[in-house]
Amino acid sequence: MHIDANMAAEGDVDLDLEADENCTGKPTEKPRKHDSGAADLERVTDYAEEKEISSSDLETAMSVIGDRRSREQKAKQEREKELAKVTIKKEDVELIMGEMEIPRGVAERSLREHMGNVVEALIALTN
Repeated sequence: MHIDANMAAEGDVDLDLEADENCTGKPTEKPRKHDSGAADLERVTDYAEEKEISSSDLETAMSVIGDRRSREQKAKQEREKELAKVTIKKEDVELIMGEMEIPRGVAERSLREHMGNVVEALIALTN
């Protein structure tokens, strides 16, 4: 098996296995698989190094990500404020805590999310 000169020019190792015999007449060892993979990896990394990311593109992407995070954080804070306004009964919280065996904070959160409706809160917690 002989590799074309075109492929060798692209960085492949030129292997001439047809005439590879040492002085004892035995064929020489086959090349290691990872050695040929190193040449392929080198070509891939060379290509990746040629592509550069402009700093303005990077800054734009970072600002978009920052804006999205701030919007999500603001929406989360507004949701927490809305939930805090919902009035819940202490008896309802204790009922859910006892039935579902969950901590007080989880029971209160579920009740607030369901506007104080015990039945809906219990159904949501069981699903």
